[in-house]
Amino acid sequence: MFDLDKWQEIFLSLSKHKLRTGLTAFGVFWGIFMLVLLLGAGNGLQNGAAYEFRDDATNSLWIYPRRTSVAFKGLAKNREIKFDNTDYDLLKNKTSGTEYITGRFYLPALLEKMVYNNVQYNYRVRCVHPDHKFLENTETKKGRFINQTDIENFRKVAVIGQLVADEVFGNKKAIGKYIQIGGISFQVTGVFTDSGGEDEMRMIYIPVSIAQRCFSTSEPLNQIMLTTGEANLEEVLKIEQDIINKLAEKHQFSPEDQQAIRIRNQVEHYQSILNLFSIINLFIWIVGIGSIIAGVIGVSNIMLIVVKDRTKEIGIRKALGATPESIISMILQEAVLITSVAGYLGMAIGLGLIHLINRTITYYKIDSGFFRDPHVNISMVLAATIVVVAAGAIAGLIPALKASRISPVEAMRD
Repeated sequence: MFDLDKWQEIFLSLSKHKLRTGLTAFGVFWGIFMLVLLLGAGNGLQNGAAYEFRDDATNSLWIYPRRTSVAFKGLAKNREIKFDNTDYDLLKNKTSGTEYITGRFYLPALLEKMVYNNVQYNYRVRCVHPDHKFLENTETKKGRFINQTDIENFRKVAVIGQLVADEVFGNKKAIGKYIQIGGISFQVTGVFTDSGGEDEMRMIYIPVSIAQRCFSTSEPLNQIMLTTGEANLEEVLKIEQDIINKLAEKHQFSPEDQQAIRIRNQVEHYQSILNLFSIINLFIWIVGIGSIIAGVIGVSNIMLIVVKDRTKEIGIRKALGATPESIISMILQEAVLITSVAGYLGMAIGLGLIHLINRTITYYKIDSGFFRDPHVNISMVLAATIVVVAAGAIAGLIPALKASRISPVEAMRD
């Protein structure tokens, strides 16, 4: 039952000690407020890191040929390693654990010019295999991507980025049109979008086979990329070592030569980022919970002071017939009032500030780098606030029990 008189007494007691009450409430408020801010900042950093991986498959290995750094089997060091189609076939057909695989062949800068209707454009051209779309998270919006038939039949086809289509063709249909690359006509068969942003959508993809035939005297590949499916980090490292061993045997360099080829292990890199943020999240919770505990301890200490200040009053209450339960409930209600109001106020202001920061970044299109979309799981913060209120009640229980055991005679003599 709601006891109006008791609540009036509680508010009267709090109003008589405004500074003490304010500082006590601020301790709880600050604990919840800092927890919300730290969680929002942690999520913002984690989202920013994940955003940096948006363009490439996180389960991929990117392999680049370089130069040997040590002599091997009578061969001198500083030899240039060059990839070609046989390396692609080797990794595709004889390496276990691979899922999607593609090679890349880069055209010389002078041949990358694209011409349409006698107008020249500067767009990057990538010569790739069909699986390339899985490595770069490319989504074909119109038409189709390069397929295996294009590779086998040396078809002169091209898939252009959405921004290329917008800038070159405008509102006109791009599919079926012919563009010139390096003086050779290619038919547009598809338009794609890419989560990597505007630079990626200013790309043009053509089949690697026709590019090698038209623009090179051999079958070179500048790099090879592949995905490793659902393999965990330990399995991926074994696949990586298997790739090194096979390429070392084929190109006659030492498997221990770390300069001969370079492998960018996206799985390892992404896992290291996840491990880092696990540590950051643990640190956030330790700091946040520590701040909350400090606030709750402050509530307990203040309630002990309140009991000491009101010893004579409590003695008179008991002499007039007040039960220990009524004394306990009065002290507990005061403790719960302070922690609940301060806790929920800290939660509300913290969530409001996180929302304001997020809206500001979005509205003004601020380049926040590794900090994106800061947000907080409201149910998690609400649960933490409820725990704080419960902890405040427990913190007030010790002073309340002490108050209930006060002897009326000794209290009035105090």
